[in-house]
Amino acid sequence: MKTAPPKMTATIAVVTIASFVLLNSIGKLDAAAGVGGFIPARLSGLPVIGALPVWLTPLSATLLHANAIHIGFNLLMLFYCGREDEVALGPAGVLVLYLVGAYAAAVAQYIAGPHSDVPMIGASGAISALVGAYAMLYGQRRPSRYPPAVARWLHIAWLAAAWIAVQLMLGLVSSTKAMPIATAAHIGGFIAGLVLARPMLAWRYRKA
Repeated sequence: MKTAPPKMTATIAVVTIASFVLLNSIGKLDAAAGVGGFIPARLSGLPVIGALPVWLTPLSATLLHANAIHIGFNLLMLFYCGREDEVALGPAGVLVLYLVGAYAAAVAQYIAGPHSDVPMIGASGAISALVGAYAMLYGQRRPSRYPPAVARWLHIAWLAAAWIAVQLMLGLVSSTKAMPIATAAHIGGFIAGLVLARPMLAWRYRKA
């Protein structure tokens, strides 16, 4: 059966690409990180002149990327997991996951370093929620010596570790002061996706 095109996933990708192209074309990638990046210390009282309201920065940070490698890999994972999540959860479900993932990533990053003044940028935290939902919804039950429930969670843990490991390697390849790897943010987003996937699936098909 032919499924509907992943319109929300594509929309998020287009907006993200447009933001990167615009900022890169005017040479404002680094400046934008200070204005729209999520800075944990701002919640602890650090004043930042000219920055967006701190409550908005978890969202604006998703539109900011340090370089082509950074945005390229994020878009790859967005399409790979987002389109499958959209089949199961619908466009609204993907949007909710993405937005909640962005804020969950910011909360986790704040907990990990509440006094950090380094901007957190990139869509990785929000995309982590899509990856987490994908792991929960599409985790394959491979032959294992462990009970099915244990094997499923081991598979999810492996996917989470692999996602974070790849992000760390990307950080080494595209090292920049504006883009330290926010491991806590990835974990926060991933957990949000795990927690929300099944309830959102049940809500979508509650009348089925």
